[in-house]
Amino acid sequence: MAKILVVGGAGYIGSQMVKQLLKANYEVVVFDNLSTGYRDAVMGGEFVLGDLANRESLKQLFEQYSFDGVMHFASFIQVGESVLKPSKYYRNNLSNTLNLLDEMVEHNVKKLIFSSTAAIFGEPQYIPLDEKHPKKPINPYGLSKWMVEQILQDYDSAYNFKSVCLRYFNAAGADPEGEIGERHLPETHLIPLILQAASGRREKITIYGEDYETPDGTCIRDYIHVVDLCNAHLLALEQLLEEKPSAVYNLGNGEGFSVRQVIDTAKKITNQNIKIDMGQRREGDPARLVADSSHAKIALQWQPRYADLEKIVADAWQWEQKMLLKTL
Repeated sequence: MAKILVVGGAGYIGSQMVKQLLKANYEVVVFDNLSTGYRDAVMGGEFVLGDLANRESLKQLFEQYSFDGVMHFASFIQVGESVLKPSKYYRNNLSNTLNLLDEMVEHNVKKLIFSSTAAIFGEPQYIPLDEKHPKKPINPYGLSKWMVEQILQDYDSAYNFKSVCLRYFNAAGADPEGEIGERHLPETHLIPLILQAASGRREKITIYGEDYETPDGTCIRDYIHVVDLCNAHLLALEQLLEEKPSAVYNLGNGEGFSVRQVIDTAKKITNQNIKIDMGQRREGDPARLVADSSHAKIALQWQPRYADLEKIVADAWQWEQKMLLKTL
């Protein structure tokens, strides 16, 4: 089978991707600096400790292995931090990605799956968001991803470099088999924050605003199970390996859940009382963010298997209990 390089393969989504690739009988090499990932999250294949900032180590990597394709998950993802530290985000998400792209071109590896984000759209002009929605990112994180998407278009024109950009909405859940899951420091994602409050690893959960124009007043977001997300990557990779053209896809459930709905579901799954604090709205938080994933469903023949919010929360709760045991 094809040999695939997974950059950032020790992270939350990257590690799940490695597991799926191995199940599908791909040969896998993981390249990660472990700045936010974990070595024990890599479920197999070969592991290379390295950094995209180091062109020499990238050159050695591409000289040592003959790759059929690359999957790129090695981005910083915290929106708030990107506003405070834009240099960190442009250096890693943009400059370091250019290092990777240039080594790929140099070694004639011209197939890339790129982790993009719904943050490229900015404030939604209509819901659900399809691929044609205007791109007006409102933070350095979203802007860095949109810049890479545009660079990939230019690389396609100049070098016949093929890519698929997958625009995530809210990746959530954990490996149903309980082997890998979400471990961010600090944690900023809603579902693990709620479950940490349920397990006692966190005192409470804060709801930022309850006066939005939604049925219960709290923000609505589109949560996609990490397994479904990685399955879409696998299908996109297959298309690139079949010499299909470059493409972009929005990935979500196509159904939104409010903050209160997620909390209520977590209470039901965990059978725990969850302490809630009410906070003010955060600047730049739209009332609703929901994906139109019909293009991916048609073109990739992709269908989310774990679209149910209870399943997403239950898998994440299984992982949170495992994390709790490690702290005891």
